[in-house]
Order: sequence, then C-alpha cells, then structure tokens
Amino acid sequence: MSSEDITVVHLVRHGEVHNPDGVLYGRRPGYHLSDLGRKMADRVAEHLAERDITHVVASPLERAQETAAPVAGALGLELATDERLIEAANVFEGKTFGVGDGALKKPGNWKYLTNPFRPSWGEPYIEQVVRMMAALGAARDAARGHEAVAVSHQLPIWIVRSFAERRRLWHDPRKRQCTLASLTSFTFHGDKIISVGYSEPARDLVPSHLLAGAKPVKGKAKAFGA
Repeated sequence: MSSEDITVVHLVRHGEVHNPDGVLYGRRPGYHLSDLGRKMADRVAEHLAERDITHVVASPLERAQETAAPVAGALGLELATDERLIEAANVFEGKTFGVGDGALKKPGNWKYLTNPFRPSWGEPYIEQVVRMMAALGAARDAARGHEAVAVSHQLPIWIVRSFAERRRLWHDPRKRQCTLASLTSFTFHGDKIISVGYSEPARDLVPSHLLAGAKPVKGKAKAFGA
C-alpha cells in the first residue's frame, strides 16, 4: 500500500461555547467560543502542529471557525469554509433544553418527538450522512496523500462515524463519543475509508458533565448536538 494512496481526514468538534443561558443554539449565529473553548482550540492546534496536514476547513458557524483558526495558523495554511460541515437543523433552536425544565415540558413541542428514527425534531440523519460524506470527500481530495482537518459539530460527526462503522443512525445522545475539541479521524485508501480513530487532545480541559456518557446534571446545559 503506497503512502500516496493514504489520506487522513480529522473531523474536529469545536471547543466550548459561551452559552450562560443554556440555549440549544444549533445553527444560530452569534455563539462564540468561551475562554475555555479557546484554550481547547489552542490545544488542538498544538496537537496537530507536527502532522502532515495540508488542508484546513470548517463549518461556517463562528464556534467552528474559531476552533479551526489556530490550527490553520499553526500550520501556515489558509482556512477554507464548507457549508456541508454545518450543525444539524433542529426545531428546538433558541430554546432551553435542560434536565427537568425547558422545551420538553411544553405539550406544544411533543409533536416533534414522535419519531426518533428520522428524527422528527430536525434534519433527517440520512441527509446528514449525505452532506458529511460529501464534505469528507472534498477534504480528502484537497489533501490527497496527506492529512486534512475539518471542524464540525457533534451530531453530524457522530452520524457520519456511525454510518462509516455500519451502526444504526438513531441513538442515545448521551452516549455519543464526540466530546468537545475531539478528533474523529477517517483514514482513506484511495477513496475508501479503511479505519476510523478517535482521540481527545483537550480531555483534561473538558468539564466532567460534558464528557461522553456523563449523567445530565440539572442546571448544567449539555447542548446536545452542538
């Protein structure tokens, strides 16, 4: 297997967002990294600085751009934008979504919870697969024989990983292995994905209630799908 046939695309989840009200911000503009989130972005940049990365791209949302910028800067690369890396659409955008309070207590919202397999509250999982696979392919093509970084959001990253690993797309959001500032790395041989890896270079900076599998805590917004 020639090294020229091997390309790695690292899908990076953005760092922590400044969101004191616990809003499910989704695709809404105006949500930036917190001070801790910027430290996470710097940590990812340090972690990737010596890699053979030739292409850096991000979702158009501010938190993704701000996570990708230190990576591009450390590598001396121009930051590109791909709309296909954007967060999944969600009807609960702008609402609180905490434990024991918020949007789920309102009967008017229950109609959106009828089908967890599609899901009925937002962008269909299969549509996320299609656009994320296309974004992965574009990043792969831009970095043939090298590595690329693509900064996106928790739910689209988890869904495309689930598809690549041939798991069902519907799932328990609390069990996604895609913590803040994590890397889900797809290795391609030619155009074919041959392995998927996962790492958390900023794990020590992530609040414990935001780690994968953590139990929800009242008053602590987890911001599912962020």
